[in-house]
Amino acid sequence: MQTPEQLKDLICEALDDIQAQDIKVLEVTEISSFTDYMIIATGRSDRHVKAVADAVMEKLLEQQIKPIGKEGIDTAQWVLLDFDDAIVHVMRQETREFYDLEGLWGEEVKRLVSQHREKDGQ
Repeated sequence: MQTPEQLKDLICEALDDIQAQDIKVLEVTEISSFTDYMIIATGRSDRHVKAVADAVMEKLLEQQIKPIGKEGIDTAQWVLLDFDDAIVHVMRQETREFYDLEGLWGEEVKRLVSQHREKDGQ
């Protein structure tokens, strides 16, 4: 059984091995009840996005880890792989810029959630 951090490291290694671009790891433990890490990477083309997603799944399957969910493999504009403790987003550059997941899950959101929890006494 992999720890969430080991899982994140395996995913990042697979992304790096297949030359995914602009790999970002967001630790969302403080603000998410459904995952610990969001890992975002860019593919150069639809074919590359699919190859990146396939490489991640293959690398993790070597460790007997299967995704509990996967979306977007057919269109390959944005592939989401859910490994429970880590969620992988592989996107085309224009898709990544449009949805701006880094902004949605970034430091400002963490600060706002922390302030809200303090206010509510959680």
